[in-house]
Order: sequence, then C-alpha cells, then structure tokens
Amino acid sequence: MSTLKKILLLEDDEILAQTLLQLLKSEDYDVTLVDDGEEALDATYNQKFDLYLLDINVPLLNGMDFLKLSRDAGDKTPAFFITALRDLDSLSKAFDSGCDDYIKKPFDIDELLIRVKAVFKKKSPTISYKNIEFDLFEKRVFQDAKEVSLGSVEKAIFTLLITNTGTTINKSSLFDEMLKPSDLALRVLINKLRKTLGVNIINLKSVGYKLEKL
Repeated sequence: MSTLKKILLLEDDEILAQTLLQLLKSEDYDVTLVDDGEEALDATYNQKFDLYLLDINVPLLNGMDFLKLSRDAGDKTPAFFITALRDLDSLSKAFDSGCDDYIKKPFDIDELLIRVKAVFKKKSPTISYKNIEFDLFEKRVFQDAKEVSLGSVEKAIFTLLITNTGTTINKSSLFDEMLKPSDLALRVLINKLRKTLGVNIINLKSVGYKLEKL
C-alpha cells in the first residue's frame, strides 16, 4: 500500500493549479487536482485524503461551503485555504467553516511547503495491517483508503486487538469494553470484525482472542 500523503487540491486558476501540482508531486505527495467544489466533494467520497488545499472562489460550490459540508459530515481532514481574499471578514468566515490555516495569495512557495510539512508532523500516528490503517488518536479504521464504519464497542475491541497484534487479549479485558458482556456476545462481535475487515482473529479457548501476527 502506498505510504504517500494524499492531498486534495481545489484550484480553478489553471496556471497556479499546475504549478502547485508539479511542486507537490516533486515533494512526493500524491495529489488529486479538481477545479470546482462539487468535483472536490466527489473526490472525497471515493478516497480519504490527508490534507485539503482549497481555493475559496471556485465554480459550483465554493471552498468554504465545501469545507463546511465536510466538517458537518464529521470529516476532520486538515484544510488550508489558499485565496486572494484578504479582508478580516473573509478570514473570520474561513476559520468558522473549519479551516486549519489560511494562506493569502500571492504567497511564497517555500512557505506553503513548510506549512504542509508541519501539518503532517502533527498527524495522528497510524498502525498499518494488511490493507488496513488504524488512526491511533481518532480511533478510525480505513481499509483500502476508505473509512470503515464500526460500532463503538466493535471499535473498542478492534483497538485492543490491533494495538496488541500477535498477543492474546484475555476475555476479561474484552468484556470491559462491552455493555452486556457474555461469551456469546463476544463471539458475535469477533465474527463481525472478521467478516467486515477480512482479518484472522484467533480464538484461544477459554483464554481470549488475538489478531494474527503478520
């Protein structure tokens, strides 16, 4: 699986867009370029990104509205606005919509790269397992770059398993994560994780479970 950081670039100025695209690719970022807000939304439905770089005044759906819709849907991806708007009202609205940084055009290319690199250093550490990536801070599970929806108890159980790969987690620890613990309920949860994620969770009879070590 690729370890390149994925950036969604929303910019309708063709010259600037191509300049930024080549610059970011030269720094080994995986960049998806779109030129309107609706195309940006479509892109986020198809894959997960590590950073959004957004112009504000773009066709169909502006950058602020795109980001607000994303935040309302629970998307916490770091986002920078890159815009010619310089007034305080625009700056206030930008942060109200959920951005993490605001870069005014014209800007220094090196400054942009420094800011991009800085946000990735703050990113949550992840555990990779087969085609799964697990965000340790936010407890989010991604498979083939798409987020997997797990219930709160399933997520808690999987957290114990993936953070202790190859080590048996005793049943009492797993029961602590359940509202109504029982052997049957635990088996149901484990079977659902196996089916949903396609992983081998090994049952050590009367002891507990462990996620197969790769």
